[in-house]
Parts: sequence; structure tokens; C-alpha cells
Amino acid sequence: MAKKDGTQVEQPASNGFNASVFLQETKEEFDKVVWPSRQQLISESLAVILMVVLSTTMIYLVDNFFGWAARQVFR
Repeated sequence: MAKKDGTQVEQPASNGFNASVFLQETKEEFDKVVWPSRQQLISESLAVILMVVLSTTMIYLVDNFFGWAARQVFR
């Protein structure tokens, strides 16, 4: 495996799954994650909920319109 500076890193020979190594590497990866602030999480969640409600409303209205149009044509 190559590092950013181009040097090679020796990987030990793996003889199967090692739970402690897996957990250690998982913790290292979680430490790299940039977690959102509480305010950011709330505002983005509200934005998603708003978009879902708007999308659902638009689909409902378009569906009702085409249902009404079909009833007018095929009556």
C-alpha cells in the first residue's frame, strides 16, 4: 500500500479475520468523520422533510388532475 509521499507501507500477512484489528481500524475511520453540528443536523433534516412533503403534494395534485381529465374524456 502506498502512502501520499510515495513510500511503501508493508502490510502484515493476513491469515483470516481479526476482530480486534477490525475494531481498531473502524475506530480510526470514525475519528476521520466530520460530524455535523446539532443545528446543522436539525436544519438539514427539516429541509429533507419539507422537500418530501412538497414532492408528495405535487404528485398527489398531478395524479388527481390526470384522474379528473381521464374521467372527463372517458365518461
